[in-house]
Amino acid sequence: MTEPVLNDPADPSQARPGAQAADPASTPPASAVPWERNMLEQWMQGHLAEQRAARRWKYGIRLAWLLFLAALVWLGMDRNGMHSTDVSRPHTAMVEVKGEIASGGEASAEVIVSSLRNAFEDEGAQAVVLLINSPGGSPVQAGIINDEIRRLKDIHKKPVYVVVEETCASAAYYIAVAADQIYVDKASVVGSIGVLMDGFGFTGLMDKLGVERRLMTAGQNKGFLDPFSPQTEKQKEFAQAMLNQIHQQFIGAVKAGRGERLKETAETFSGLFWTGDQAIKLGLADHLGNLDFVAREVVKASDIIDYTRRDNVAERLVKRFGASMGESMALALRHAPALR
Repeated sequence: MTEPVLNDPADPSQARPGAQAADPASTPPASAVPWERNMLEQWMQGHLAEQRAARRWKYGIRLAWLLFLAALVWLGMDRNGMHSTDVSRPHTAMVEVKGEIASGGEASAEVIVSSLRNAFEDEGAQAVVLLINSPGGSPVQAGIINDEIRRLKDIHKKPVYVVVEETCASAAYYIAVAADQIYVDKASVVGSIGVLMDGFGFTGLMDKLGVERRLMTAGQNKGFLDPFSPQTEKQKEFAQAMLNQIHQQFIGAVKAGRGERLKETAETFSGLFWTGDQAIKLGLADHLGNLDFVAREVVKASDIIDYTRRDNVAERLVKRFGASMGESMALALRHAPALR
């Protein structure tokens, strides 16, 4: 039995009925393919290769960022920044007060009070030391911290010491007087027991330039702090009375905290500040000494544990990301179309 075979188009004897044999002269040679087609195919192949490489690079970058963020989160898990010392063992609890004392900052009442509570509540803490290096800030924030220090001392019966580094002025000193003792360096800056409210007035300059201020208020004193509007004597007296009242609150806190140690003079509450040596002579501070000295010689617990509440690395990244997102949204809304 003969096996069936496929027709061979090259064999004229096996051509299909009705089919015409191909004319070799009519088939274009490979060299006759248009060069544009070759160039297009090469370009497409190169473009596809670049796309594949770009995708691999993008995925690699994303993976690297994920690994980086995971490492940062792992490194920043210790929120309180404590040392590796066992907190159950006797130690000196330390809380930093650095920079401007202001709401929302690193030295805000929220942050400092939270840190102090953790320090006082730890059974191993023999005493609490506030390490201060601040030029001052908000009297409200300082007053909250001062009150909380006194409350925690009464509850936990633990001594509180202040160690001043470079500066302990104004609102920072408001906080310091709540401590049992204040230690300073001989060159530290201490004091500045006063209150201020500053600003600028441009009314004379506006008159010279011929600029008219158009301010509308409901209430005759609503705009008395506006730098482009004149200030009346009555408004000045009102502002001064308010400052004097806050000043008296500050003075009361200093007298309550320092007691008989304070050697009051005409300049004590004038807003002046003094070196550490002078502050000791005036009763504004007690002794010379740094953090290690106080922990070792006064508290008798040389191990120091930092209870200062700090944002960990992950939290700082989240805050920065949130701020950048907020800026982007504000920029987008600013340029968005709106009804006029």
